[in-house]
Amino acid sequence: MGLQLRNKPPKRRVKARLREDREEATGPNDVWAMDFVHDQLALGKKLRILKVVDTHSRFCPVVDPRCSYRGEDVVKTLEAVCARTGYPNTIRVDNGSEYISRELDLWVYANGVTLDFSRPGKPTDNGFIEAFDSKLRAECLNAHWFLSLADAQDKLEGWPLSWFALQTTAGQR
Repeated sequence: MGLQLRNKPPKRRVKARLREDREEATGPNDVWAMDFVHDQLALGKKLRILKVVDTHSRFCPVVDPRCSYRGEDVVKTLEAVCARTGYPNTIRVDNGSEYISRELDLWVYANGVTLDFSRPGKPTDNGFIEAFDSKLRAECLNAHWFLSLADAQDKLEGWPLSWFALQTTAGQR
């Protein structure tokens, strides 16, 4: 019949590759997760709160509010925490400018800590800290007005910092 079929090239399909799963924490100070949450004072000034959570014990050694954070501020906060609790093996972070700073990179190298960056646009890579964020937002940040930075520090220190304690009390309700 003389009909010719058009040769249509197949669609290019990207092979789905699973990301190597991160190993679970085997003990305290094995893996920490670190992130910022944003809020504001009653007068409208911005407030950034650094949180660090131990993914094994679900303990939060620090919730540190400040008006602005730089890489060297993160290092100072981590030094204060590590002096009390010890150094972690790995810290899971996102790709924020504070985490890719030279100061934090030098601190990590000097103390033998590994930074584990999550993929851009994938907050589920750091799910422990995201779940902690929602608890902190629902039970503390949305429940209080912060009049000043000192007021925010007082109210955040009074809030329970053990996520495990929050989960067990929520399960008993």
